[in-house]
Parts: sequence; structure tokens; C-alpha cells
Amino acid sequence: MYSTLRDGPPPRTPGTTPDQARSRRGRVGLAVGPVVFMLGMTSLLTDLSTEMVTAVLPLYLVLSLGFSPLQVGVVNGLYQGVTAVVRLAGGVASDRLERHRDIAAAGYALSVLSRLALLVPGGSATVVSGSIVADRVGKGIRTAPRDALLSLAATDGDLGLAFGVHRAMDTFGAMLGPVAAFAVLSTVPGGYHLVFAVSACVGVIGVAVLLSFVDRRPASAPSPRPSPTMSPAVLPAVLPAVLPAVLPAVPPKMTSRAIATAVTDRRLRRILVAGCAPALATIGDAFIYLRLQQTLEITPAMFPLLAAGTSGTYLLASVPLGRLADRIGRARVFLGGFGALLGVYATLLSPVRGMTALLCCLGFLGLYYAATDGVLSALTSAALPAGARTTGLALVQTGVSLGQLVASSLFGALWTIAGVETALTAAAVLLAVTLAIAWSALRRTT
Repeated sequence: MYSTLRDGPPPRTPGTTPDQARSRRGRVGLAVGPVVFMLGMTSLLTDLSTEMVTAVLPLYLVLSLGFSPLQVGVVNGLYQGVTAVVRLAGGVASDRLERHRDIAAAGYALSVLSRLALLVPGGSATVVSGSIVADRVGKGIRTAPRDALLSLAATDGDLGLAFGVHRAMDTFGAMLGPVAAFAVLSTVPGGYHLVFAVSACVGVIGVAVLLSFVDRRPASAPSPRPSPTMSPAVLPAVLPAVLPAVLPAVPPKMTSRAIATAVTDRRLRRILVAGCAPALATIGDAFIYLRLQQTLEITPAMFPLLAAGTSGTYLLASVPLGRLADRIGRARVFLGGFGALLGVYATLLSPVRGMTALLCCLGFLGLYYAATDGVLSALTSAALPAGARTTGLALVQTGVSLGQLVASSLFGALWTIAGVETALTAAAVLLAVTLAIAWSALRRTT
């Protein structure tokens, strides 16, 4: 039995033989549509830009600006949670206006502009926080419309694969970002501002790809254009027979009331609980990397490679786990991802040190992202009609972001007051409890 409604392998289309089904799966495994690829390329470049900054930001805050763990927690909380301010509004606007690409492009552009604030000489907590807020607002605007474009470009049975391919490209960019930051800092020691400048340039290219190669209209709603050689008098008789065969089905435009009904559905509430509960125990990568840097005495130039190691695991596991989620149930893979995060906490609390601890932490963290990020979006998309998907995705993503904001801020405060060991122990215990809550929310009830 599967954990949630529509959470198992896709049903076989009537009249499709097993050989045809295997052939179709083989073609899907080899290629995805152009919308998925171009959105993936945009995310690749944007994440390369973003992760150049993110990979060096914790150490920049501690070494250059002298931040305490509490201040790092607040900044990391802003990074994780400020998207909640605009994410739901962006999702509702995208569904109502049906301008997914344009709204997503505005979010990407705002994130690029935020890099410029980091170039201000003599950076302060106010400047850094303002830059992070702008970057995360941009992410909040773009995420749900982008995921809606992805969901509209794939069938329900291949949602996990589409999101997995996109996240793989996204993560390849995230892996290249820390490597690029490492190259800059190795060439120019302490050259954090040069990292920020290169990051902004790469982000501009990402926005250009989106505007140049992704159509403004959603993939499921092309504009019907009658043949110019056909007499207008013949159209009324011909169109009803011809259009269903040559055009994909266009979902009805959702009213505000219909969207509200869809996003308060019992299935979505269960997904919302399952996504938000473990988020309250998700402390953020910055603390994990800072703890590794403390215990393993990693140099500032090598520090960005920690994020690259995580992204490498994510890249390798994203597509396989997306396919696995389509076959055995997305809820199972999603919950397994938080089990991997619990493994990160356990490794940091254990006496294991050296290369073993490093590989375990980065490996578990990459698996956590691969099993939860795209899978949660696929799980949510499958529970909603096409016209309300952006709003539903935004609602779930908002809840997760708020949970991560709370988790990061409280963890930073507890680290400052009681020490890192106590803070990690509390996070591990809370994650185990919330994971049980998530399992209860997603398990099938009959």
C-alpha cells in the first residue's frame, strides 16, 4: 500500500502493452522536454551564482564581520525563511494571472540585484541582512511559478522524474558555485568581494536564458491558431473535431474560491504537516559546515568545498531518487530523506572524526536534499489540479521556510547559551519526534 493518494506508481494507460510501457519509460529516462531543460539551465546558472555566495558567507560573517553563533543563526534564519513573506502571494498571483514565466523571471532578477549590496565597502550586519532579504524575496517569488511550469510540462506519472532532472541540473550549478568560490579565494586570499562580483555576472546570464528560451505561456495552454488556408465558414464545423486531437487539454481557469477549496483539501493539509514538522528541526547548512570547520580545522580557502561535496551527492542521487519516488511512493522517499538528516546530526555528535566524519556528513546531507526537495514538490503537485498547483506549492514551501527560520534562530541561540553539543542533541531529538509526526500525517488511512 502507498502512503498517500496518488503516491504510488502511475496507472497503466488502457490499451498499453508492457513492452510499450517499458519503451516509454526508456524514452523518458533518456530525455525530458525543452521546458524542463531550459528551466534546469536557468536554475543551474542561478544556483552557481547563489552558491558562490552561500558557500563563503558563514566564514565571511564569522572571520570578517565577527558574528556570534546567535547572529549567524538569525542571518541563516533569514536566508531560510524570509521567502515565506512573498512565496504564497507569488503563487496566488501566478495562478490567477497565468504568467508563470514572467513572475519567475522577476524573482530571479531580484536575486541578481541583491548581490550588488554585498559589494558595498565595509559590509555590516545591516547590509548583509538586506542583501539576504532581497535574495530570498526573489527566491520566494520565483520558486512556486517555476515549479508550476515544471509540473505542467510533465505527466502526473513522471512528475518525480521531471523534478529530479531539474533538481539535478540545479544541483550541478550548486556544486560548481563553491568550486568557483574556492578558485577565486585560492587566487585572491580573502577576496570575498570578488566572489560576490563574479556571482552577480553569472546570475545575469541565468535570467537571460529564462527570458530567451522559456515561453511566456504555461506549457499546458498553447494558443490555438487556425490554418490560414481554411475558409472561416468551415471552422465552426471542423474545429470541434480537429482541436482535441492536436492540442493538449487546457485546464479551466481557477477562480479564487476554487483555488481556496483546492489548497484546503485534506490531502494537502497532510502534506503541509509532513513538510513543516521536520522543518522545525532543520538547522541549516551553515551550522553544519561551521561545526565541521571547527572539528576538522578546515582552512578558509577550502571551506567552500564543503558545499560542493554536499551538492555532488545531491547531483548523483537526485534523478535516481526521483524515479524511486515515482515507483515506490513519494512519501516514503521524503521521510527517508529526513532520516538521512538525522544521520548528519548523529555523526556530528559521535566521536567519529577525520575523513570518515566528513564523508558521512556531506553524504547524508546530499541524500537529505535529493530525497526531500523535488520529491515534496512532486508530492504536492500530484494532489492538486493544474490551476491551483502554484498556490498549493507556495503554501507548502511557505510553511517549510517558516519552520526553517525558527529552527535556525533557536539553534543559534542555544549554541550561544548552552554550547554546540547541547544544541545538536536538542535538534536530533526534535527531528526524531517531528519525523514521527510526519509519518503519521502521510500514512494511508482507510
